[in-house]
Amino acid sequence: MLIIGLTGGIASGKSTISKLLKRMGAKIIDADIEAKAVTKPNTPAWEELVKRFGEEILRVDGSIDRRKLGNIVFGDDEKLNTLNNIVHPRAIERIEGKILKFKTGNKYKVIVLDAPLLIETNMVDLVDEVWLVAVDQQTQINRLMDRDNFTKEQAKARLQAQMPLEDKKKVADEIIDNTGSRRQTREQILSLWQNKVGELN
Repeated sequence: MLIIGLTGGIASGKSTISKLLKRMGAKIIDADIEAKAVTKPNTPAWEELVKRFGEEILRVDGSIDRRKLGNIVFGDDEKLNTLNNIVHPRAIERIEGKILKFKTGNKYKVIVLDAPLLIETNMVDLVDEVWLVAVDQQTQINRLMDRDNFTKEQAKARLQAQMPLEDKKKVADEIIDNTGSRRQTREQILSLWQNKVGELN
Protein backbone atom coordinates (compact mmCIF):
# COMPACT_ATOMS: atom_id res chain seq x y z
CA MET A 1 0.00 0.00 0.00
CA LEU A 2 1.15 3.52 -0.85
CA ILE A 3 -0.05 6.56 1.10
CA ILE A 4 0.32 9.77 -0.88
CA GLY A 5 0.05 13.23 0.61
CA LEU A 6 -1.35 15.50 -2.11
CA THR A 7 -0.86 19.20 -1.47
CA GLY A 8 -0.56 22.52 -3.24
CA GLY A 9 -1.13 26.22 -2.84
CA ILE A 10 -4.46 27.97 -3.17
CA ALA A 11 -5.94 27.75 -6.70
CA SER A 12 -3.25 25.31 -7.84
CA GLY A 13 -5.80 22.82 -9.21
CA LYS A 14 -5.20 20.21 -6.51
CA SER A 15 -8.86 19.16 -6.38
CA THR A 16 -8.86 18.31 -10.08
CA ILE A 17 -5.83 16.05 -9.60
CA SER A 18 -7.44 14.44 -6.58
CA LYS A 19 -10.45 13.54 -8.75
CA LEU A 20 -8.13 12.06 -11.39
CA LEU A 21 -6.43 9.87 -8.78
CA LYS A 22 -9.81 8.75 -7.47
CA ARG A 23 -10.84 7.65 -10.96
CA MET A 24 -7.63 5.66 -11.19
CA GLY A 25 -8.59 3.72 -8.07
CA ALA A 26 -7.11 5.66 -5.16
CA LYS A 27 -9.06 6.05 -1.93
CA ILE A 28 -9.23 9.77 -1.14
CA ILE A 29 -9.19 11.26 2.34
CA ASP A 30 -10.08 14.95 2.02
CA ALA A 31 -8.66 16.98 4.91
CA ASP A 32 -11.16 19.80 4.28
CA ILE A 33 -14.07 17.37 4.65
CA GLU A 34 -12.59 16.05 7.90
CA ALA A 35 -12.19 19.62 9.18
CA LYS A 36 -15.85 20.32 8.33
CA ALA A 37 -16.89 17.13 10.14
CA VAL A 38 -15.23 18.14 13.41
CA THR A 39 -16.88 21.59 13.28
CA LYS A 40 -20.47 20.49 12.74
CA PRO A 41 -23.05 22.26 14.96
CA ASN A 42 -22.87 21.37 18.67
CA THR A 43 -19.56 19.52 18.41
CA PRO A 44 -16.82 20.53 20.88
CA ALA A 45 -14.87 22.35 18.15
CA TRP A 46 -18.00 24.20 16.99
CA GLU A 47 -18.72 25.32 20.55
CA GLU A 48 -15.15 26.57 21.00
CA LEU A 49 -15.22 28.45 17.71
CA VAL A 50 -18.49 30.18 18.52
CA LYS A 51 -17.17 31.06 21.98
CA ARG A 52 -13.95 32.54 20.54
CA PHE A 53 -15.25 34.25 17.40
CA GLY A 54 -18.91 34.94 18.14
CA GLU A 55 -22.21 33.92 16.58
CA GLU A 56 -21.57 36.12 13.54
CA ILE A 57 -19.56 33.21 12.06
CA LEU A 58 -22.74 31.11 11.89
CA ARG A 59 -25.18 30.65 9.04
CA VAL A 60 -28.92 30.62 9.66
CA ASP A 61 -28.87 26.82 10.04
CA GLY A 62 -26.19 27.02 12.74
CA SER A 63 -23.34 25.77 10.57
CA ILE A 64 -20.10 27.71 10.40
CA ASP A 65 -19.68 30.08 7.49
CA ARG A 66 -16.10 29.21 6.58
CA ARG A 67 -15.67 32.25 4.37
CA LYS A 68 -16.71 34.62 7.15
CA LEU A 69 -14.44 32.85 9.61
CA GLY A 70 -11.62 32.93 7.08
CA ASN A 71 -12.02 36.68 6.64
CA ILE A 72 -11.89 37.17 10.42
CA VAL A 73 -8.64 35.26 10.91
CA PHE A 74 -6.94 36.34 7.68
CA GLY A 75 -3.97 38.56 8.42
CA ASP A 76 -4.26 38.06 12.18
CA ASP A 77 -1.73 35.45 13.35
CA GLU A 78 -3.18 35.19 16.85
CA LYS A 79 -6.72 34.50 15.62
CA LEU A 80 -5.44 32.12 12.96
CA ASN A 81 -3.47 30.17 15.55
CA THR A 82 -6.57 29.99 17.75
CA LEU A 83 -8.60 28.59 14.86
CA ASN A 84 -5.89 26.09 13.93
CA ASN A 85 -5.43 24.90 17.52
CA ILE A 86 -9.15 24.19 17.77
CA VAL A 87 -9.64 22.45 14.43
CA HIS A 88 -6.39 20.81 13.30
CA PRO A 89 -5.75 18.33 16.16
CA ARG A 90 -9.30 17.01 15.92
CA ALA A 91 -9.21 16.75 12.12
CA ILE A 92 -5.82 15.01 12.18
CA GLU A 93 -7.15 12.51 14.71
CA ARG A 94 -10.01 11.64 12.33
CA ILE A 95 -7.57 11.35 9.42
CA GLU A 96 -5.27 9.03 11.39
CA GLY A 97 -8.27 6.85 12.22
CA LYS A 98 -9.32 6.61 8.57
CA ILE A 99 -5.80 5.76 7.41
CA LEU A 100 -5.58 3.00 10.01
CA LYS A 101 -9.00 1.67 8.99
CA PHE A 102 -8.10 1.56 5.29
CA LYS A 103 -4.68 0.00 5.98
CA THR A 104 -6.27 -2.67 8.17
CA GLY A 105 -8.91 -3.45 5.56
CA ASN A 106 -6.19 -3.90 2.94
CA LYS A 107 -8.73 -3.08 0.24
CA TYR A 108 -6.86 -0.23 -1.46
CA LYS A 109 -3.42 -0.11 -3.05
CA VAL A 110 -3.27 3.67 -2.82
CA ILE A 111 -4.59 6.12 -0.24
CA VAL A 112 -4.40 9.82 -1.09
CA LEU A 113 -4.52 12.35 1.72
CA ASP A 114 -5.69 15.52 -0.04
CA ALA A 115 -4.53 18.29 2.32
CA PRO A 116 -3.74 21.93 1.46
CA LEU A 117 -1.83 22.29 4.76
CA LEU A 118 -0.18 18.86 4.69
CA ILE A 119 3.29 20.31 5.30
CA GLU A 120 2.30 23.18 7.58
CA THR A 121 0.41 20.90 9.98
CA ASN A 122 3.11 18.19 10.07
CA MET A 123 0.86 15.59 8.44
CA VAL A 124 3.83 14.60 6.27
CA ASP A 125 4.54 11.97 8.92
CA LEU A 126 1.27 10.23 8.02
CA VAL A 127 2.21 9.62 4.37
CA ASP A 128 4.83 7.72 2.38
CA GLU A 129 5.28 10.37 -0.30
CA VAL A 130 4.40 14.03 -0.83
CA TRP A 131 3.05 15.04 -4.24
CA LEU A 132 3.01 18.80 -4.74
CA VAL A 133 0.78 20.50 -7.31
CA ALA A 134 2.63 23.57 -8.55
CA VAL A 135 1.57 26.50 -10.71
CA ASP A 136 3.13 29.91 -11.23
CA GLN A 137 1.91 32.78 -9.07
CA GLN A 138 0.23 34.66 -11.93
CA THR A 139 -1.89 31.58 -12.72
CA GLN A 140 -2.97 31.41 -9.07
CA ILE A 141 -3.87 35.11 -9.07
CA ASN A 142 -5.90 34.76 -12.28
CA ARG A 143 -7.74 31.70 -10.94
CA LEU A 144 -8.55 33.38 -7.63
CA MET A 145 -9.90 36.42 -9.43
CA ASP A 146 -12.04 34.24 -11.71
CA ARG A 147 -13.12 31.67 -9.11
CA ASP A 148 -13.64 33.76 -5.99
CA ASN A 149 -14.15 37.22 -7.46
CA PHE A 150 -11.06 38.50 -5.64
CA THR A 151 -9.40 41.73 -6.65
CA LYS A 152 -5.78 41.44 -7.74
CA GLU A 153 -4.68 42.85 -4.38
CA GLN A 154 -6.85 40.37 -2.43
CA ALA A 155 -5.48 37.47 -4.47
CA LYS A 156 -1.88 38.57 -3.90
CA ALA A 157 -2.53 38.94 -0.16
CA ARG A 158 -3.87 35.38 0.04
CA LEU A 159 -0.81 34.03 -1.73
CA GLN A 160 1.59 35.98 0.47
CA ALA A 161 -0.09 34.52 3.57
CA GLN A 162 0.76 30.98 2.45
CA MET A 163 3.92 28.94 2.82
CA PRO A 164 6.16 29.79 -0.18
CA LEU A 165 6.05 27.27 -3.02
CA GLU A 166 9.85 26.96 -3.01
CA ASP A 167 9.76 25.81 0.63
CA LYS A 168 7.12 23.22 -0.22
CA LYS A 169 9.21 21.94 -3.11
CA LYS A 170 11.99 21.08 -0.65
CA VAL A 171 9.64 18.63 1.09
CA ALA A 172 7.98 17.19 -2.02
CA ASP A 173 8.89 13.80 -3.47
CA GLU A 174 7.07 14.55 -6.72
CA ILE A 175 6.13 17.89 -8.29
CA ILE A 176 3.16 18.06 -10.66
CA ASP A 177 3.27 21.06 -13.00
CA ASN A 178 -0.33 22.16 -13.43
CA THR A 179 0.24 25.29 -15.53
CA GLY A 180 -0.36 23.56 -18.85
CA SER A 181 -3.41 21.92 -20.38
CA ARG A 182 -5.56 19.31 -18.64
CA ARG A 183 -4.16 16.73 -21.01
CA GLN A 184 -0.59 17.57 -19.98
CA THR A 185 -1.52 17.30 -16.32
CA ARG A 186 -3.32 14.02 -16.89
CA GLU A 187 -0.26 12.59 -18.66
CA GLN A 188 1.91 13.49 -15.67
CA ILE A 189 -0.51 11.78 -13.29
CA LEU A 190 -0.77 8.68 -15.49
CA SER A 191 3.03 8.41 -15.63
CA LEU A 192 3.35 8.76 -11.85
CA TRP A 193 0.57 6.23 -11.29
CA GLN A 194 2.15 3.68 -13.60
CA ASN A 195 5.57 4.12 -12.02
CA LYS A 196 4.47 4.14 -8.39
CA VAL A 197 1.45 1.85 -8.35
CA GLY A 198 2.96 -0.54 -10.88
CA GLU A 199 5.68 -1.25 -8.32
CA LEU A 200 3.02 -2.46 -5.86
CA ASN A 201 1.82 -5.27 -8.11
